Amino acid sequence: MERNEEVEDTFQGIQLKWRMICHETKRPVFGHSGDHNSTVQSQVRHFELSFHKKHKNTVLNSYLQFVLSTGKAMKEKLTTLKLHTMEYANLYADLGDCWTAVNLNHAATFETLAMEPELKNAVMEDLKRFLERKEFYRRMGKAWKRGYLLYGPPGTGKSSLIAAMANFIKFNVYDLELTELRCNSELKKLLIATENRSIIVIEDIDCTLHLVKRGKQGGGREQAHEYNKLPQMTLSGVLNFVDGLWSSCGDERIIIFTTNHKDRLDPALLRPGRMDMHIHMSYLKANAFRILASNQFGIEDHQLFEEIQQLLTEVEVTPAEVAGVLMKSDNPDIALNELIEFLLRKKEEDDEAIAN
Repeated sequence: MERNEEVEDTFQGIQLKWRMICHETKRPVFGHSGDHNSTVQSQVRHFELSFHKKHKNTVLNSYLQFVLSTGKAMKEKLTTLKLHTMEYANLYADLGDCWTAVNLNHAATFETLAMEPELKNAVMEDLKRFLERKEFYRRMGKAWKRGYLLYGPPGTGKSSLIAAMANFIKFNVYDLELTELRCNSELKKLLIATENRSIIVIEDIDCTLHLVKRGKQGGGREQAHEYNKLPQMTLSGVLNFVDGLWSSCGDERIIIFTTNHKDRLDPALLRPGRMDMHIHMSYLKANAFRILASNQFGIEDHQLFEEIQQLLTEVEVTPAEVAGVLMKSDNPDIALNELIEFLLRKKEEDDEAIAN
């Protein structure tokens, strides 16, 4: 709104008028110890809301809350999600420059995600419940955060699920590379530099970093000297990042670890309160295949679906593998027949491997 511009509004039959008020102010600036005359001029702006006084209670208790909630919803809808990556060179310069961002244009949504419906619904309900429990977390004296572990073979859709979660709750994503960090203090700086309402992702936690175990000591002076040259990123540091004091530096945080091998993870990372929900990203199943076919061809059924779904119970293939086959042709008849041939070859290879 421009200076003195007026906008009229109506709420529950009440007529209201907003006006933008602007006025100039001056304040002294003392550049030198003896300088008492320098001033700087600034503009102060505020809104003036006018209405009949008989509607005061309705305006204060209902209308203003409606304006705030509507504005928040509009802002979230218009906001472009960002994918943040580390800018290690700036880690010791300015915390505001620790991360560099690009637009997150990943199209994955829960509607298009090739995932079993029961698991998909469970994740969506868990996210919605998390967003609604601000007062619960405060009452319990806990940081308002949630931890997820995504585990399963490569190509099962872990990255797509993260993108779908971000699009669903409108959170920016921070991609954290632990291998770039030398010590726990660097991890702390990066965490402090993240914003509220964010998803912090650590991919392939089982193989990206050889964590120094808690309590490890050097055996002698020479051994300790060599040990001190190694990166001092410790398991304790990562645990504090997940649910220690560091984790309370902000609200509405989602922390996601991904791994192809859950059995390789330290049990300390897996307990409730750190990774609250473990999501198994499995090989493609029948219902998830139908979603893939619908995404690719816009069809809900086909005469070849039954044969393909039967083969999927006998062969372990990832959604990425099947999607790759389906993308070879825009004709569903050709693509689905090629998929059947692919699954039969895969089954034959598996049978031969078992026989040998």
